[in-house]
Amino acid sequence: MCGRYDQSHTKMEYAMAMGWPAQMVRGDSRAQPLHNVSPGTYRPVIHLVDGEPAVDDLHWGYRPTWASGRVPIAINARLDKLAGGYWRRLLAGGRCIVAAEGWYEWTGEKGSKLPWHIHLKTHEPILMAAIANFGPFKEHKAEAGFAIVTADSVGGMRDVHDRRPIVLRREDAITWISRDLSPDEATHLLRTAARPIEDFEWHRVSTAINKAGAEAPDLTEPIEPAPALSNQLPF
Repeated sequence: MCGRYDQSHTKMEYAMAMGWPAQMVRGDSRAQPLHNVSPGTYRPVIHLVDGEPAVDDLHWGYRPTWASGRVPIAINARLDKLAGGYWRRLLAGGRCIVAAEGWYEWTGEKGSKLPWHIHLKTHEPILMAAIANFGPFKEHKAEAGFAIVTADSVGGMRDVHDRRPIVLRREDAITWISRDLSPDEATHLLRTAARPIEDFEWHRVSTAINKAGAEAPDLTEPIEPAPALSNQLPF
């Protein structure tokens, strides 16, 4: 995780999920709602600019200039690595939220993997912790990009994937992007405030989602009957 997600509502609907009225929100996001968001695209992220709520489009995937040709572009950032040199600057000054309806994972053997849509049982937007470089890029757009923070999966979610994005409740999401939080306090927040596995459910979706760029509202619809795996999950 996380290699695809469902961001099929408007940027203002996601800002309102943070508890902000639309007229409060700055930024010039022009990204359209998508059911099948892929790495390498520009997507709206929620952050603060001079203390004010903002939604801006950013490249999904990050790699600093000095790492070009040395390491691949990262679309996720491991929680246990955030304090290291690669992510430290972004942790200090680039905390943000990626709001979405859910994310996708795949199970099964290579060549016959089956996709799953993972979301909150309440069907409210998920607020995923992310870190970003909001500055301009010189050589490659990934120099100014974002990565979604992930942690180890626990409980039944391990049946789908061994890692998960860190999803926060509204009040914790607002705290995460606050400049009043130190890097150490920020990582502690993620370790202790991630929404529990019991808040989530998932269902099988069409293998049409496997193709990057595929886009249609019915891509997120459940496929029934689901395979036996669904009966092994604690939901």
